[in-house]
Amino acid sequence: MSQVVAVFGAGSGLGIALGRRFGREGFRVALIARRADRLEGLVQELAAEGIEAAAFPADLSDPANARPVVEAVRARFGRIDVVSYQPLPGGTAFVPATELDSTRLGALVDLFLLTPVEIANAVLPEMTTRGSGAFIVTGGFTAADPKPYISGLGPAMAGIRNFVHSLNGEVAGAGVYAGVVTLAGLIAGSEAYDAMTPDELATVTGVGQVVIDPDELAETYWGLYTERDRVEYRFPEHHGSDAGSGARSGSFA
Repeated sequence: MSQVVAVFGAGSGLGIALGRRFGREGFRVALIARRADRLEGLVQELAAEGIEAAAFPADLSDPANARPVVEAVRARFGRIDVVSYQPLPGGTAFVPATELDSTRLGALVDLFLLTPVEIANAVLPEMTTRGSGAFIVTGGFTAADPKPYISGLGPAMAGIRNFVHSLNGEVAGAGVYAGVVTLAGLIAGSEAYDAMTPDELATVTGVGQVVIDPDELAETYWGLYTERDRVEYRFPEHHGSDAGSGARSGSFA
């Protein structure tokens, strides 16, 4: 039975690029996101390239939906070998810390921390039993490098970043990899790219205009999955000492 990559938060940027990259290696592709019509379009794109894919509409902002969609993927494909979690709805924006309250932060924590933790909890038993698998999350630079006036996403993503670092140390011995991709840039073709211009992002990040090729980023994910030589990939390089040597793509946060 061929392997399966489950792409949570699949869209027209990184999501389709990941499906294409893993699909070239013989993976079947599960695409999970809120909008069924958009997912079906992505499935057809992959099918045209000879890649078997299926759509699983789900609202990832509600952690209660995590386990049901994992079971739906298993019912269709029989297994999950790699999880990629990178939802970032168009219009998601930074919030000054002085304007952040528990209601506003709670919604971000649900999407960026509690839902992926639930997914990890649902897929890890089969991965550790098999002795193989991977769980990779995409986050933004404010999770690792907090700055004034650009909070909100950062506290929520910092939680999942912390979780993944701990998780990898616990499951690596069982043959399972956990990693996080921390980015300061806009993925070309993504909803986030449409919601914020490169100039606007450059103003808040201080790293200049960074537009990242989704196919190059998907190659980075493939490298993390196969090489397992680091827990975290950071881009751009000067945003962390653990960064990779080249620009292989990103989302903002």
